[in-house]
Amino acid sequence: MRVRRAAVVVHPGKHADLDGFRVAVNKGMAEHGWAEPDWLETKADDTGERLANQAARGGADLVIASGGDGTVTACAAGVAGSGVPLGVLPAGTGNLFARNLGLPFDTVGALSVALTGAERRVDVGVANGRPFIVMAGIGFDAEMLAGTSETLKGRAGAVAYLLSGLSHLWDRPTRVLLRADGGPPVRRWASGVIVGNVGTLQGNVRLLPDARPDDGVLDATVLTAWGLIGWLGLLADVLLLRRRTARLTRLTCRELLVVTWRARTWEVDGEVIGPARRLRVGVRPGALLVRVPRQLSPRRRRRVIRWDARCSVW
Repeated sequence: MRVRRAAVVVHPGKHADLDGFRVAVNKGMAEHGWAEPDWLETKADDTGERLANQAARGGADLVIASGGDGTVTACAAGVAGSGVPLGVLPAGTGNLFARNLGLPFDTVGALSVALTGAERRVDVGVANGRPFIVMAGIGFDAEMLAGTSETLKGRAGAVAYLLSGLSHLWDRPTRVLLRADGGPPVRRWASGVIVGNVGTLQGNVRLLPDARPDDGVLDATVLTAWGLIGWLGLLADVLLLRRRTARLTRLTCRELLVVTWRARTWEVDGEVIGPARRLRVGVRPGALLVRVPRQLSPRRRRRVIRWDARCSVW
């Protein structure tokens, strides 16, 4: 009987005790009857996509990503379409992909799911040619991420994002044009546009409450606020799951084009790319195979692809 082999793509900067982590993973894999894995460390010029792709093409039965959402996304891009499943050992600040799929956060539990869990096909989004599995955005969210240093995240955790966001509360919204699924263009003012494959943030905040990672579509929200009072009102809209207010509009689509009247920063899965005036987003349905807890592997749900009727005229 052939012994199964995995490759572990690890972000060394996300582990305070990398040697201890390796020992724990090697031990766990041996206990499950797997061979000692190939260890591949990410670098500044290779965040994991090439490493994961080479491992998948080299015959690995499983590719395991250990790092933040950026590392997981890079590995997902490397194995998407290959048929080789992706396991996740969360080690970042946000870990939104793991949170939304119900993955354990402890090494032993997460490794057990990666080795023995169910296989679930999930979608992969593409924003301006870059893959994402959590969210892509332009405007406020990207500028908030750009202002959050790794040092601050290491000290304050998720609070670091809040501190950065406070400095952008008085940024003026800009005029944007949106076109979903080739439909008529819609114009409005926006602080930011966020497109998601999943929808829940830290603290169980459901920014995109209808988002499912395996429904073949993407969910988006247009945010418009200025000043403390405006953003508090927007926060209330999000927490109360409102679909359309003066500050928030939700929509569902397979493709979305966002054009801004002035250049705004954009990001994919926490990686800040830079300023742009266009964000073109699409989806590759079921392109990624992920190991998830067996009780959390639901049947694929059918959804109606449409603009919400109340959003057709702004």
